[in-house]
Amino acid sequence: MGMGNPLLDISNDVTEEILSKYDVKVDSAILAEEKHMPIYKELAEMSGVQYIAGGATQNSIRVAQWMMGEAGQTAYMGCIGKDAFGEQLKGCATSDGVLAHYMEDEATPTGTCAVLVCKGERSLIANLAAANNFKETHLETDLAKEIIESSEIYYSAGFFLTVSVESLLKVTNHAVENNKIFCLNFSAPFIIDFFGDQVAAALPYADYVFCNESEAEAYGKKHGLGDDGKDLEAVALKVAAMPKTSGVRARTVVFTQGSKCTIVAKEGKVTKYDVTPLGPDLLVDTNGAGDAFVGGFLAMLTKGADIAKCVDAGHWAASVIIQRSGCTFPEACDYKA
Repeated sequence: MGMGNPLLDISNDVTEEILSKYDVKVDSAILAEEKHMPIYKELAEMSGVQYIAGGATQNSIRVAQWMMGEAGQTAYMGCIGKDAFGEQLKGCATSDGVLAHYMEDEATPTGTCAVLVCKGERSLIANLAAANNFKETHLETDLAKEIIESSEIYYSAGFFLTVSVESLLKVTNHAVENNKIFCLNFSAPFIIDFFGDQVAAALPYADYVFCNESEAEAYGKKHGLGDDGKDLEAVALKVAAMPKTSGVRARTVVFTQGSKCTIVAKEGKVTKYDVTPLGPDLLVDTNGAGDAFVGGFLAMLTKGADIAKCVDAGHWAASVIIQRSGCTFPEACDYKA
């Protein structure tokens, strides 16, 4: 089960001038400010615009469902508006086989994310809108209770920490009480820098922690770990050793580094897993690569696979997604588990 910020991605290829115009860095993820608001209309009016179901957690759950095959193996909760974009998100989740139980806000539009693709690298500007209005009361609905009770693994990207920590902690407490697995993604440097208290509240519950190298470095720098984030292996070991609310299983920390090796830390040991390189001519769009990695990892974790297999599935899923535009995938999954 995933819980996060459902957004409709508005994706298009842009020039470096557009990035400069909106003061956006390459391969960044930020929340929209007033100065960014015109970008959504500008992207929509460009030729080649694509509308894709998005939001980090929703992407991971969609990929996990795709790799697991049989419909109904995954569920997702978040808040959308009662509008056309919301209906589009519903339709996408249903067609992907995900059981989506959205909270619907009649007064606020569905959230959107500007996906700026420049030379294969993506930058994200999220306008949360309705996604920002998820309430803990939604977890009291009959279907939400059923989803929470029947799920064995729970996942949330750090972006949801800006919305409803109370909702997340309600789920994590259920996970601890019932010996289930909770997975957390740091998601972006700004989450670490500006929502540190929320990260600190969720981290003790996390059995698995995911992030990329820039987020790992930001965490190390903020907390004075691993030579202020320069030694990623040391940062991973420190995060893995931090206190947990449940002693049933040791925390596993997974740092991805794009085409470089993936770092996994657990019980005082670091293991590195090489990434099979992809020719530059095959790279289309890195948007969703990290989300896809988590989706592939979770799909195998659900099946009881070991860490090596989970990482392999994550690498494979990410390689599929970056050869396509947006976080999309072929109808059939041909991963050999």
